[in-house]
Amino acid sequence: MRTLSNRIDRAFDALRRQKRKALIAYLTGGFPTLAATDRAARNLAAAGVDLLEIGVPFSDPIADGPTLQYSAHKALENGTTLARLLEWAGRFRRRSSIPLVFMTYMNPVHRFGVARFAAAARRAGVDGVIVPDLPLEEAAVLEKPLAAAGLALIHLVAPTTPPARRARIAARTRGFLYAVSLTGVTGARAALPRDLEAFVRDVKRRSPAPVAVGFGISTPAAAARVARVADGVIVGSALVQRLRDRRPLLPFVRSLRRALDGAPSSFYRGGPHGR
Repeated sequence: MRTLSNRIDRAFDALRRQKRKALIAYLTGGFPTLAATDRAARNLAAAGVDLLEIGVPFSDPIADGPTLQYSAHKALENGTTLARLLEWAGRFRRRSSIPLVFMTYMNPVHRFGVARFAAAARRAGVDGVIVPDLPLEEAAVLEKPLAAAGLALIHLVAPTTPPARRARIAARTRGFLYAVSLTGVTGARAALPRDLEAFVRDVKRRSPAPVAVGFGISTPAAAARVARVADGVIVGSALVQRLRDRRPLLPFVRSLRRALDGAPSSFYRGGPHGR
């Protein structure tokens, strides 16, 4: 049996044994300030979030809807950079053991330097990286240095991804597979697609790694629906919008946690890295 060397793997393994689903929270790093990100991250970890996803602000976030675009713009105005977020992650890691994933576009990584980024992320205690604009055919440029550093490169599949390609992506992902619930960009939705369950079940059949679903999940009811078929639920825009509106995060997060814990469901059967 392989060692569960990555905090993401260990978290999903523990949740599987507990028959619980992962609650993954997204925050735009540096929005509204880096100090606010730090407070929110610590509070979310204490409120029942299992993994934290920190968005690296970028000037052209093609996968993001209006809420996350606004937050990225403000974070950049505040001087937030990939380097500053890595420094923050190192400080945060000294106080928390929660798995930490960076979501970034490839441009900031190229500017920083791919090998330098992998080494710095490892030192900072980052556990995984999501790059929505990095196609599978070009992923080796980041996959190899991250793997050498012990970090997971988490791939994405969408409802429009052909079945054979879903299988190829699932075979390459590490940590978990990010299933995009709908076509289009991020953002809270009034309703999720009617065929969501069929899509997630198909992805799970093809994936040896846990499957977490994101995009459009903004209510406890939506989170519970997703948790019935997925291994994890990712909530982002709804949290960032609350920060923008200066509304408290914790009551909402606790309601999501209760919704996930009350959802009857099935579980993935994979091991570390789905192997």
